[in-house]
Amino acid sequence: MKIKIRKSTTKSRRMGGFLRRRRTKAGRNLIARRRRGHK
Repeated sequence: MKIKIRKSTTKSRRMGGFLRRRRTKAGRNLIARRRRGHK
């Protein structure tokens, strides 16, 4: 069970970071830049 959860957390952690960033103003700009192609 622990191994399975660890494997899925890698992806969920990335998504969690996105959701957390979206709530902040700077995070929204970061995501908008990624959509345009800037890193």
